[in-house]
Amino acid sequence: MAATIKDIAKMVGVSPSTVSRVVNRTAPISEETQEKIREAMKKLNYHPNSTARNLASGASCTIGLVIDAADEGTFANSFFNRSVYAIEKTLQEHAYSLLITNNRPVSSIRSLVYEKRVDGLIIPPASLDEETVKFLEEEHFPFVVLGEPEIGQTRTTWVDVDNRKGSREAVVHLCRQGFRRIVMIVRNDRTVFARNRIYGYQDGVTEICPPQVIYVEEPDGQPRPPEQADAEFWTDGQAAKLEELAVRLVGEGKADAFLCADNEIAYHVLRALRGAGIRIPEEAGVVTFDNYPLAPFMDPPLTAVDVDTSRLGKAAAELLIQSIHEADRPPRQVLIGASLIRRMSSAGKEGQ
Repeated sequence: MAATIKDIAKMVGVSPSTVSRVVNRTAPISEETQEKIREAMKKLNYHPNSTARNLASGASCTIGLVIDAADEGTFANSFFNRSVYAIEKTLQEHAYSLLITNNRPVSSIRSLVYEKRVDGLIIPPASLDEETVKFLEEEHFPFVVLGEPEIGQTRTTWVDVDNRKGSREAVVHLCRQGFRRIVMIVRNDRTVFARNRIYGYQDGVTEICPPQVIYVEEPDGQPRPPEQADAEFWTDGQAAKLEELAVRLVGEGKADAFLCADNEIAYHVLRALRGAGIRIPEEAGVVTFDNYPLAPFMDPPLTAVDVDTSRLGKAAAELLIQSIHEADRPPRQVLIGASLIRRMSSAGKEGQ
């Protein structure tokens, strides 16, 4: 015979109404009591009737993850996969399912809300504009932004990695290893996270040398160098030009270390320096953002600013669940620390 709510209540020592509130998430219950009830549900193999529960509560027990995917490459991205896994795992622990929807070519956010298909949304900054923020605010609909947004920074709940601090710590690390002419290479400055990495780099080099940022721009991009930055530009895909530039900067004495915004840039810099006979780290140091997927396997292994996307996804899911259960809670902004993984590529200059 299938277990009932009364069986769960008897095992835990609470009232059936308390068990019902946990199952239906209709009222706040202490985390300790919730955990005891979930354990009892597992032991008794209790499975609530989700259809009846959802009709009674008006909830879908589903969270929507909006993505901005132009092609299948988004789904092959290791950072995307790690974040999604953490989001799904966290939601599952709280009895929610995950629905993934693409925001291209037309917005899917309004339909999800109007059709009551989800109880909350996790949205990337690329899919958030002023009109969407106003719509969600007017509907009093819970949502969390996965990354620091361009707009509504104080009006929205969001979680991101502390890119500025991570970048600064990378520069300080290189300085302590004896490097002084540190160059940063980024793809563009059109996103908040890229600009924060640039600002962190500038924070770190302020007392060492004039900042020098090299943008790796997409063909149609219009570079906007930060103030006081000497910018050179490289068209995305022209790896040979980037490699030539890295070698030239070292040869002319303008650079003795590189902070690269991602593994692909670091790969080209590393290959160019090694090909030119420049010893790493004795003559030039290299640090990359992101430990995955290549940093540990380079020759030499790359020091990396590790962006923990699993932790990012978990935090986003937890913030959204809190927003669903505490509708009056004000927006929160959370920054997750990035850790520096030290490896041979920045071990120190010759003679240090």
